[in-house]
Amino acid sequence: MLITTSYDPRQEQLALAQRLLEQLKQMEGVTGPLRIVPRARLSLPQMRERYKEMDIVLVSRERIEYYHEQQPAMFFHPSTAAIRIKRLLNGEQDTLLHLAQVQPGDTVLDCTAGLGSDSIVFSFGAGEAGAVTALESSPLQCLLLQHGLGSYDSDIPGMIEAMRRIRTVQTDHLDFLRQQKDRSFDVVYFDPMFRKPIHESSSIRSIRGIADSRALSEEAVAEALRVARRTVVMKEHRDSGEFARLGFTELHRSTTKIAYGVIRL
Repeated sequence: MLITTSYDPRQEQLALAQRLLEQLKQMEGVTGPLRIVPRARLSLPQMRERYKEMDIVLVSRERIEYYHEQQPAMFFHPSTAAIRIKRLLNGEQDTLLHLAQVQPGDTVLDCTAGLGSDSIVFSFGAGEAGAVTALESSPLQCLLLQHGLGSYDSDIPGMIEAMRRIRTVQTDHLDFLRQQKDRSFDVVYFDPMFRKPIHESSSIRSIRGIADSRALSEEAVAEALRVARRTVVMKEHRDSGEFARLGFTELHRSTTKIAYGVIRL
């Protein structure tokens, strides 16, 4: 994997590239050699050709981008979280917060954080007295998530604070759940890669081949039921058979192609 910068990098970009290198060395699941290479005037395709490496982390002046093979660039963005928080500020209801019964002061475990959109909304709903732990097994996604949550700016009231409060952990969610005490989180949430993909989703296209594509296991749901105090929620394609397989009998199908399964304790 190569780590490089945009053209004519500033000193802070070079320093960040070095920090990213050290972070990646400490992460589980990073394979192959890691090295920082000067950008010079090379395009990314030229760098791939010269160094015989398809994966590139690019430190630009605005953000960190990850280029994996021929997939679109992956980078942190709050995505729909910004829209949803604006709606909450306008007094509207957020479907996920409502179904999960999230209240100020709650503790929430997001087992499959991805790039953190749902975690941000959970953190906003749980407020200053609450706590959100976001798990992500993919080292590159976790890296982008950590840096994005810590540096992304927003003029939406309360959104920066919500992002900064989130605790991110690079780990397999089942391993983490096994280590938790009974009833240690109010809400446990799963948003695995859909068994029936929504192909037109641009945000999903960028992470396919990088994110954990395994189906959610029955053991993970059983552990979540032990760890949760109030609700376990799973997001999936509205026509998915995963809800029935995993015991989510309370279903809420939206007008889009997604649905939420809820188990109340």
